[in-house]
Amino acid sequence: MKLQSLTSYFVAVCFIFCLADEQKGYGPIFEEQPIDTVYPEESPEGRVSMNCRARGIPAPTYKWQRNNGDIDIKAAKEHHSMVGGNLEINNPEKSRDEGKYMCIASNVHGSIRSREASLNFGYLYPFTPEERHAVKIREGVGAVLLCDPPLHYPDDLSYRWVLNDFPEFIMLDKRRYVSQTNGNLYIAKVEASDKGNYSCFVTSNSVTKSVFSSFIPLIPQADRSKGYLPDIRVKFKDTYALLGQNVTLECFALGNPVPDIRWNKYLEPMPSSADISMSGVVLKIFNIQFEDEGTYECEAENHRGRDTHSAKVYVQAYPEWVEHINDTERDIGSEFHWPCVAVGKPLPTIRWLKNGIPYLKGDLRFSNLKQEDTGMYQCVADNIHGMIYSNAELKVIVLAPTFEFSPMKKEVLAAIGGQAIIECKPRAAPRPKITWSRGTEILRNSTRIRIWYDGSLEIINVTAADAGNYTCFVENYKGKANGSSTLLTTAATKIVLAPTNVDVIVGLNATMQCIADHDHSLDLTFIWLLNGYPIDVDKESDHYERSIMIKNNGELIVKNAQLRHAGRYTCVAQSIVDNATASADLVVRGPPGPPGGLKIEDIKNTSVIITWSRGTDNHSPISNYTVQSKTFLSDYWKDAKTDPPVIDGNVESAKVIDLIPWMEYEFRIMATNILGKGDPSIPSQKIRTEGSPPNVAPSEVGGGGGSNRELTITWVPLPREYHFGNNFGYVVAFKSFDQNDWKRVTVPQPEVGRYVHKDDSMSPASQYQVKVRAFNNKGEGPFSLTAIIFSADDAPTETPRNVKVKVLSSTDTSVSWQSIFSSAVTGYEIRYWPSRGREVEANKVEVGSQNFSVRLENLKPDTHYYVDVAAKNSAGTGPSSSRLAFLTEKAPPRQRPRIISSVKSGSKYIITWDHVKSQSNESTVKGYKVLYRPDGQFNGTLYKTGKHYIEVPAPVKGQYVVEVRVHSEGGDGEVAQVKIPGVAAGISPSCLGLLLSAIGILAFLEF
Repeated sequence: MKLQSLTSYFVAVCFIFCLADEQKGYGPIFEEQPIDTVYPEESPEGRVSMNCRARGIPAPTYKWQRNNGDIDIKAAKEHHSMVGGNLEINNPEKSRDEGKYMCIASNVHGSIRSREASLNFGYLYPFTPEERHAVKIREGVGAVLLCDPPLHYPDDLSYRWVLNDFPEFIMLDKRRYVSQTNGNLYIAKVEASDKGNYSCFVTSNSVTKSVFSSFIPLIPQADRSKGYLPDIRVKFKDTYALLGQNVTLECFALGNPVPDIRWNKYLEPMPSSADISMSGVVLKIFNIQFEDEGTYECEAENHRGRDTHSAKVYVQAYPEWVEHINDTERDIGSEFHWPCVAVGKPLPTIRWLKNGIPYLKGDLRFSNLKQEDTGMYQCVADNIHGMIYSNAELKVIVLAPTFEFSPMKKEVLAAIGGQAIIECKPRAAPRPKITWSRGTEILRNSTRIRIWYDGSLEIINVTAADAGNYTCFVENYKGKANGSSTLLTTAATKIVLAPTNVDVIVGLNATMQCIADHDHSLDLTFIWLLNGYPIDVDKESDHYERSIMIKNNGELIVKNAQLRHAGRYTCVAQSIVDNATASADLVVRGPPGPPGGLKIEDIKNTSVIITWSRGTDNHSPISNYTVQSKTFLSDYWKDAKTDPPVIDGNVESAKVIDLIPWMEYEFRIMATNILGKGDPSIPSQKIRTEGSPPNVAPSEVGGGGGSNRELTITWVPLPREYHFGNNFGYVVAFKSFDQNDWKRVTVPQPEVGRYVHKDDSMSPASQYQVKVRAFNNKGEGPFSLTAIIFSADDAPTETPRNVKVKVLSSTDTSVSWQSIFSSAVTGYEIRYWPSRGREVEANKVEVGSQNFSVRLENLKPDTHYYVDVAAKNSAGTGPSSSRLAFLTEKAPPRQRPRIISSVKSGSKYIITWDHVKSQSNESTVKGYKVLYRPDGQFNGTLYKTGKHYIEVPAPVKGQYVVEVRVHSEGGDGEVAQVKIPGVAAGISPSCLGLLLSAIGILAFLEF
């Protein structure tokens, strides 16, 4: 009997501990769920892993389902295996393994399902081997080469086209485009250069494979088309996109000339994230939003016409949680509503799973929770785009009352005259009955005592007599418990010196006083509020300072007060038991605030009426207003003229005068009081003043010159601010001195400052009177002062004489001639070209009439040239002289001199070099040029010598450079150089004697 009792006892204890462990544990929570997977049919791996991992106490166990049927791992060990929660599929087969997979994680608290993940088999088959027909098409006509991709999965192909040989991919431009929708190659206008063999190159990113089509010969025909209207062939369809996705729309047109592509959104601006690329063919909308939904149109246009296409873009959304479920504990027998809300487009439906099994649809409510309602719940929101899961555990609690988890406070403090709250919040399920006692007295609700719904006891208007011990009794059908607290009373906190209203000017300091009395057994702190919001004195130390030197003093100093510091200040004196407050207002006087509500009315050509509403005067009356204006002519605001000149502070409108007609303006207003000028208002909307006839004449009217039978008239165009209206231009008037009537010509371009009048009957170099006036759509302005100019001279008729050529080197030649003394000649044109070249490709050099020679440079060595000279003026070029032939010298020797020694001899240096011999195609060496210069400078002393050594002064100070180069009829050769120091290099006397002897022998050698 004793053994049976002992056994029963141990079983009961074990059950209690197991139940306790279960209460401490929790249900499965997914950390990794399976994802959609594409397995390439040709993959060498031979294995697919569908991943699943969850945490929970105790650790979860796993099972898998395919197409809602359980997978028996043990029955197919060679094909399926489990690694943790991951499902490994060996040697996957499409017929056996393709489908929807789901992982179920379970422990003693319940089960949860993962999201569904699909396993599909990816492939890209080869193109059919059949030969493709040649495409013959006229030049200038559009062409479409069809790709016709092979069978594939998934549909994530990218397309390119090969021309003739791989990897020669065609470059896409405005004329050629490859659609990434169907792979076709579109050529807007075929050209002769398009001839070749084309192959469609298709790549699948999912299976990492590419295939080629057979080549399609494209043969352009020489019968060139004269052009045709745009014809849109790549057309985007109605598109459904998910919120946040990137959307690509394609639009390409055939046409001759190649059409321009433009995009717009019907009746709305284009999205800010839209990007147009590929010469306008591709419109990409990044991170698409609901407001981007609408009708999009592309327009193709050339000078022969236009074509348009439009389609709609719809923006929908994957389900997204607004409110999801969380782990919850509820008392048995209680009511419970578990809210679960999701949004999406279309709106998702809500359904529930309990322990992985369908439970109900819609709202989840419990009117009377039972023990069996405990478990793992999943709220599932789904629409046509997918589903989302929210997982949580519901625990239904049955528990005898206990204060173990929330014991009552041993002591509760309350200020006399204040409020006391003694909390009683035991853990119990179902909800217990609560009663209170003080000693042997049972407490009930009264005018001073109230027992709250959560069990707390509230006492108001506390007195010293309320101090004592209070006990809370709790009971439900599982048991009873009680707890006690002792109520202690303290003296109330009071403010004995309250803050008073303060009035200061911007920039000055203000002091808000506050002194309090309190129970001296408690600590006291002060908090200040401005308009109900706490002031962080440490963060705003530039403007606030606390007085902490005097006990019980919470004085606040406002430093350098600004307008934003004005308001109601509240001092809060606070202990751990109670607090006291007192408030006062701080008035900060300063410049006025900005006016508001600007409106521009009665817009005329030089004036407007501006109205506004008063801003805050910041406690100082507004004395006057200032109106400012701004135009595109300047980035700065300028004071505008008004009528009256001074705008009184009591008015709310003003007339702005002396504005520029037909000019875009924006205005703002500032108010002023005795304390200064305030901040400006928000600028008004831009307005344009009315137009009026111009009142300024163009300046610097003149002209003359030009070609035969021309009269050239010039002037300085008027700046935009003097246009005063639309359709701005100029009226040019002119007449000769023997004419009575002025001829008038209209120049409609506002930026033009030149007009050329042609008349075959016009006499050359004749005097004309000219004047210019501006006009616009409102009328004409005043004429400029009359100027006297001359019509163009005839082109010169005389030929330059005595033309001579002097060859200077292999690259330079001098050409001279006898001057023509005629006012009709303003310059000369010299033409030269190689004898084997074409005269029409001759090089030209122009010089003024004061020049009688020119140097031709950068010629080719050892080359025959022709040259001629002609007189010219603005009317044209006169007859050329007889052409002269000349031959440039051979190029100078390319070999540079080799310097073999540099020896100091007394106050001189002797520099010696090897003699240079010229080649057959080089000029004969005539001698050498030697430049002696300080190191780091370009100028120096130049020597010429027929020898191959030279003496130069030894530098007194600093380093010098000696440069040696060949001199020939063809010019100077390459430079050789040596540096010589300013101080003797320390050569031994014996070496120096040998070198001097060698130099003495070399001195007798000449060419």
